[in-house]
Amino acid sequence: MSRLGKKPIPLPKTATPALNGQTIKIKGPKGELSYTAPDNVEITQGNDGITVRPRDDSKPARAMWGTTWASIRNILTGVTDGYVKELEINGVGYRAAVQGKKLNLALGYSHDINYDIPTGIDIKTPKPTEITVSGIDKQRVGQVAAEIRAFRGPEPYKGKGIKYKGEYIFRKEGKKK
Repeated sequence: MSRLGKKPIPLPKTATPALNGQTIKIKGPKGELSYTAPDNVEITQGNDGITVRPRDDSKPARAMWGTTWASIRNILTGVTDGYVKELEINGVGYRAAVQGKKLNLALGYSHDINYDIPTGIDIKTPKPTEITVSGIDKQRVGQVAAEIRAFRGPEPYKGKGIKYKGEYIFRKEGKKK
């Protein structure tokens, strides 16, 4: 049984939901997102917020209960506050710069990497060694941050590469003579 799914999702004053069958559209100050719930979950809107309930007591319905609740809450947070992932670049000569709709990365390869910034995602470089990925969709923000990190992940010997801010890199000791 979903402990969080039992609670109604509180609606902030800045968000306006529109429920149409199994689809919920939420409009906020940062944009509009929609989510279509599976058929074995019921969504209702009341005075205390949005409530999610399983239609029956089957295992798939109970599994989708908490997942649907979390997805709706993530959409609500995205359209009101937005999501941000911060990346750090470590390494001599490694740097990043935004040029129009492209992110230019110099990561020690023989060529620079030009990453096309997807629509709905905002990428900024406050310093040449910092990248900030922001947007209203939690999944897309995380996916874009993971794609950028995959160009040169942090290595365990010197810690060079792209890592999430606050991420701990397990360091290894080098060869001994």
